[in-house]
Amino acid sequence: MLNIVDTLLQWCRESRPFALATIVQVNGSAPLPPGTSLAVSSEGAAVGSVSGGCVEGAVYDLCQEILESGRTAVRASFGYADDEGIAIGLTCGGEIEILVQRIDPAIQPHLALALDELARGRPGAIAHVVDGPEEVLGRTIYVPHDGEHRGTLGGEVEDGIVAARASGLLRAGQTARVEVGGDADSCPDRLSILVHASASRPRMLIFGAVDFADALSQAGRFLGYHVTVCDARPVFATPTRFPHADEVVRDWPHRYLANTEVDARTAICVLTHDAKFDIPLLRLALRLPVGYVGAMGSRRTHDDRLQRLREAGVPTHQLANLHSPIGLDLGARTPQETALAIAAEIIAHANQGTGLSLTDGSGPIHRHSPATSSEAARIAG
Repeated sequence: MLNIVDTLLQWCRESRPFALATIVQVNGSAPLPPGTSLAVSSEGAAVGSVSGGCVEGAVYDLCQEILESGRTAVRASFGYADDEGIAIGLTCGGEIEILVQRIDPAIQPHLALALDELARGRPGAIAHVVDGPEEVLGRTIYVPHDGEHRGTLGGEVEDGIVAARASGLLRAGQTARVEVGGDADSCPDRLSILVHASASRPRMLIFGAVDFADALSQAGRFLGYHVTVCDARPVFATPTRFPHADEVVRDWPHRYLANTEVDARTAICVLTHDAKFDIPLLRLALRLPVGYVGAMGSRRTHDDRLQRLREAGVPTHQLANLHSPIGLDLGARTPQETALAIAAEIIAHANQGTGLSLTDGSGPIHRHSPATSSEAARIAG
């Protein structure tokens, strides 16, 4: 759903009914993750995708059927196409389950509020019933990061439990499916909820106002990071030199890092090449609960840096978290190529990828999240 927020918001504002097809489960290899949606307006306009093209026609037909028949929702599964590619299916060999439902903005007015908040970049989650009794299938509630939830799934107990789970996933920045209910202490009906979490943008902190930082800030912004470039030298740390950064900070790197917010999604990239900046900065960065810490330099610089960090008291288990020399081996030469190599390593680390050529690997190509749904539910706990 979050992939087509702007269009859905427009349709809600215009009170136009539409059909929403959402991936609710993926088995094996599939092009797109759970939560991705395709929508069809009452006039037949389509937006979004659920398969990268393999089954779009069939899903579009289901959407039109829902709009014309008056049915509320229908589930559909798409697996592997036949050997000749004639049958409708996924050529990648996986299987996806899709919920197709009719959305009437007048019946779910909180959905327009949710879409408006998310379109403005405000953190929030939409909890979406994707399996359960027919009367609640497709219902949603909106859970902002700093307020009471809006909408209802049918009862205060269910709403409270689901809102708590959604808040946990929102804090973790994860879109995931969780199971609730099925017992007397919560709610009698077992519900499967897909939580569409739209967290604040993860941060990329780039230390060192060098040419590589300009290229990396552009790559980071393209990947959806809120990019900060920090350098203690005012002559180099200027917004003009880094037009793609969200902010440029003039401060000693370790002092800025000590006073800014980071989380498990934060990527720290040290490009300073200067021990007086690197050592106090990395000494702090390796203690923080961030997602990635990398430092630029030759292998000789790396060996010297490790020795200095050991002398500064950094333990071996923390040094093991340092990506240095920074980036994957792509044979990069230019700042742009180097930025791509760094960005590729950050992506691979975040998604537990191997960094190897897919030609030389095996198993599913598309791995949507390092956390399974059960792990996500535990995080949401």
